[in-house]
Amino acid sequence: MPRTALGFDYGMRRIGVAVGQTVTRTASPLATLPARDGQPDWTAVRRLIDTWQPDVLVVGLPTTADGSPHALAAPITRFARRLAGRFGLAVEFVDERLSSHAAAALACDSRHGVDAHAAALILETWLAPNDARETES
Repeated sequence: MPRTALGFDYGMRRIGVAVGQTVTRTASPLATLPARDGQPDWTAVRRLIDTWQPDVLVVGLPTTADGSPHALAAPITRFARRLAGRFGLAVEFVDERLSSHAAAALACDSRHGVDAHAAALILETWLAPNDARETES
């Protein structure tokens, strides 16, 4: 069954958002939302959710090179809990180590910026073939 997902690249000042779907396993950058001390504009998040009607929300959760939790792990987890609570949708995590660095090259000619491209890379990681996830659908 085809599924639509919104991906989020969380930051304390900006949150990148992308949309993707399981048919082609591709994602596209949507927007970069401003955040104040890690709090997004929840109205803008709701508008994106209302527009795209995702089945799942995917949030990037980085780890350090040695696999230990990243400094932003706690705020990212809190953000994900708030997404689930406010919108009643499943939230899944993807290791987003280095996504912002990879997105910088993609964003140089884009109106969406690095954060939205990082969200697209996070979402494409989630959309990549995964037999365990596909059998759950």
